[in-house]
Amino acid sequence: MIHSSQLLRRALLADAVFSGVSAVAMTFDAGALAPFFNLPEALLRETGLFLIAYTALVGWLGTRSSISKALVMLVVAGNAAWTLASIALLFSGAVSPNLLGIVMVVAQAIATGVFAELQYVGLRRSEGVVAA
Repeated sequence: MIHSSQLLRRALLADAVFSGVSAVAMTFDAGALAPFFNLPEALLRETGLFLIAYTALVGWLGTRSSISKALVMLVVAGNAAWTLASIALLFSGAVSPNLLGIVMVVAQAIATGVFAELQYVGLRRSEGVVAA
């Protein structure tokens, strides 16, 4: 366990807000968003459902003054992987989004990458090990 820095807590909470808004939109409006972005409805809905659990995790982590360094590194690695996977999805040919869909996927990939970087820097600024 480490004492989390203010930057780390804020980055985790910002990630939770961004992910939470995305989760609600994708889960409950997948049918309306799918033709808007020309992305599969199932992809949007399943992504939204995953983001509900993710939002709960990062939101909870963001409220802790002491947290598991390994758990934060898992979040950072997950965000980095999400960024790369989002861009890979566009090049894979598995989906054929319209221009708005491409912009949305790239924008969320950039945002997720920024969260990964902020969380990593916040983790590096966090204080040493605390007693469990």
